[in-house]
Amino acid sequence: MGAVIKSTAVPVRSGGVVRAWGRAYARTRARGRVDAGMTTAEYAVGTLAACALAAALYKVATSTATITALTDALDRALHAT
Repeated sequence: MGAVIKSTAVPVRSGGVVRAWGRAYARTRARGRVDAGMTTAEYAVGTLAACALAAALYKVATSTATITALTDALDRALHAT
């Protein structure tokens, strides 16, 4: 067999049969560019944005002006002649 290339992620043999993704992963890990935590961070930012939007919509929907406008529109629709 060939010489073993040292890596912290995946041992890759230079003369052995190794899948292409294994070699690419080992090279990427060796350069320090694997961002496994990005998915969690993206979910956290998306969740925070959704909560902020929900809070803003709640404030608008429960405001006196919105309730009055919706009530007037509903009264006009029900009592139209």
